[in-house]
Amino acid sequence: MNTQPSALGSSENAVTVTRVVYGEWHALDDDLVVGRGHAHHRPDGRLFVSIDAWHGPVFDRLAEALLAALPAPVHTVVDEADVELTAAWQRAGFTVRRREWEYAVPTDPRVTGLDAVLPPPGVTIVPAGQADEDLLRAVDRAIRAEVEASVGWQSMPAEVIPFPDGDTVVDPSKYAVAATPERYLGLIRVVVPIRPRIGLLAVRAGEQRRGIARALLAHALETQHLAGHATAFTEVQESNRAASALFEGVGARRLSSNLELVR
Repeated sequence: MNTQPSALGSSENAVTVTRVVYGEWHALDDDLVVGRGHAHHRPDGRLFVSIDAWHGPVFDRLAEALLAALPAPVHTVVDEADVELTAAWQRAGFTVRRREWEYAVPTDPRVTGLDAVLPPPGVTIVPAGQADEDLLRAVDRAIRAEVEASVGWQSMPAEVIPFPDGDTVVDPSKYAVAATPERYLGLIRVVVPIRPRIGLLAVRAGEQRRGIARALLAHALETQHLAGHATAFTEVQESNRAASALFEGVGARRLSSNLELVR
């Protein structure tokens, strides 16, 4: 257990920062918890931190304690509209690594213009829950290897679902795939905890520019429309112009932006 004292503004009581368990710190003011810090590894291996504190000095002390205990590099994500939080992380030495746009995507085919979209000849769309797990994992591994060999998987939207070592497909029932009789060519993952979120849309490098991604998106959006959801949501990295063009081309609108910061 690590404890470091500090003064909180004009308070007469010393504030201490204590690591209570691995990956969690508390800031205490006379035994009252006045802030919390958390650290965890995301599925791509990067270390992310977050801090919940009402006062700037408490935030700064938590940040100091976390950064002293954790190996670099350390990442965090903030809503770009939260200027105070962004400034607090920058005080701790973090800089902007990338920006992600959050999109609201209409699901009605009459709005998206995807009502007549079909996959290319010889390709079929296998609905979520019906994909062969072995083939699904094979195309997932292949796509990830292709991305890692080019722009790097860290350029993809940050994923937050944990998975066992060596297996990046957590729940096969969430994936629809584009298939030929021999193999799968692309996939789309939609999770609906409260509202539909498109977490991944990807096609093998050698099969791109054939309309497969558009066909997968058309299928996923129509599925959500039939389930009663008028809107789906997704995040796209600012530099991914192809993905932005795909979603904006079906009527998606930008809601907000998140900044990934790194130290």
